Amino acid sequence: MKLKIDNELLAEEFFEDTFLLGIMAPLESHQFVWQVNQALRFDFRINNEIEIQLAKKNRNYFFSVFEFQEPNKALFYYLYKNQYDGEYLLPEFKHLDYLWLIKGDLPSKEDERVLIADIRSLPAVQLVVELNNEKIKNKQHLIL
Repeated sequence: MKLKIDNELLAEEFFEDTFLLGIMAPLESHQFVWQVNQALRFDFRINNEIEIQLAKKNRNYFFSVFEFQEPNKALFYYLYKNQYDGEYLLPEFKHLDYLWLIKGDLPSKEDERVLIADIRSLPAVQLVVELNNEKIKNKQHLIL
């Protein structure tokens, strides 16, 4: 008997209790993360262990993932770089530079609105949009 991974089920379970934002901010990731950490009082750190590697066109592409856990809460923040050397983690959103995933005990709708407004207030940010899980074709690329 051959075992097969059900990517749809895996994606469905991963995206339970998540909130996803797309961000257009044409900055290098270290500059953008520094701005987020300084202005919004986060402490994002790169986590090379969860870096996402995709193999396309006989090449490997590496997408950085930064993470932050809210102290004393079951709330995790992940910041994905959407572009690497001409390839995209989510090709259906080529105009977005970063993907901000919140997972766990989600904040209230009001807290979400405040976070979006705070991100929009950063100097380099040109756009912040909430991404609906149903519209994401390559969800499995975000699974950590």
